[in-house]
Amino acid sequence: MRPAQISNVLDQEFLSTEHGHHTPVMLWGPPGVGKSQIIAQIAEKHGVSIIDIRLSQMEPSDLRGIPFRSGELVEWAAPSILPDVKRHGKKGILFLDEITSAPPSVSAAAYQLILDRKLGEYQVPEGWAIFAAGNRQGDRGVTYTMPSPLANRFSHFEIETHLDDWVGWAYKNDIDERIIAFLRFRPELLFDFDPAHNPVAFPSPRSWEFAHRALKKFDNNPALLLGTLQACVGPAAGIELHAFVSSLDKMPDLDAIIQGEESVIPSEIDLQYAVAAALVGKAIRAQSEDNFETVVGNILEYASRFPQKEMGVMLVSDMHRATGEALFSIPQFADWANLIADVMLYE
Repeated sequence: MRPAQISNVLDQEFLSTEHGHHTPVMLWGPPGVGKSQIIAQIAEKHGVSIIDIRLSQMEPSDLRGIPFRSGELVEWAAPSILPDVKRHGKKGILFLDEITSAPPSVSAAAYQLILDRKLGEYQVPEGWAIFAAGNRQGDRGVTYTMPSPLANRFSHFEIETHLDDWVGWAYKNDIDERIIAFLRFRPELLFDFDPAHNPVAFPSPRSWEFAHRALKKFDNNPALLLGTLQACVGPAAGIELHAFVSSLDKMPDLDAIIQGEESVIPSEIDLQYAVAAALVGKAIRAQSEDNFETVVGNILEYASRFPQKEMGVMLVSDMHRATGEALFSIPQFADWANLIADVMLYE
């Protein structure tokens, strides 16, 4: 299931705690696809706490608590990391990360917590959702087979990487537009992990964010840029990204485009992708300005001139996802839509 769909599922699962319909959710996926980040975004959206428990680093007693004598009886002191209304609030997310890397003795201690929302005398507050995440056994991580009793306590979803979803996230989080353009040009490199070769650095949604940071730090240091990009996304992808970034000095004047001046369309496909990504960034930044309609209108006119109509469709689709339905009210949108109607009908 693509990340945007997973996000909607988790959102509804969180809201369902109010009505008693919540089912604990287990997210499966290879390293670097954003499992933890999707869950963190749900907590941020609703303004609630998230308690991230790394089960792979725990002992059974870390969950169960420690015993102490109370008169003639032995009681258990629940660990402070578990959700508590006074400390953490009435609503939140209990996130059991790396659950497939936890030894069986630890996962067994979590059985009652996950299904019954209890652990001895401890009770998970009603407004708290329980989510978990882990790698699959074929991903060459430290994993154990999930016991059937534990697996039967979750609904299970496997995350698939999806470029449109990643691009939407990237624009919202100010990822360098050169990274976005490169992945539009080479979409198969969004995630390229071969567990058989057990690579150290490889392309993934997470490592492309690292590449973004490398560009910000080493863009003005050519001697180091290639090596730092390779350190983030692997040798081959790093070389390709470096070559792509180095060719962008041939791009047309973006400011001239958004001002409606006559501008050429690059003949090179990679430069067309770069221009498209950069223009979406210009549209996003213009949202808070008075000239938003003018900027987007000029971008729409430019998009209509791409030799390949699909390039313009990609540009406008990304712009719509980033700026919303205000795009439809701009006069040039109707002209552009009529021009590419055959492409849209075909899709």
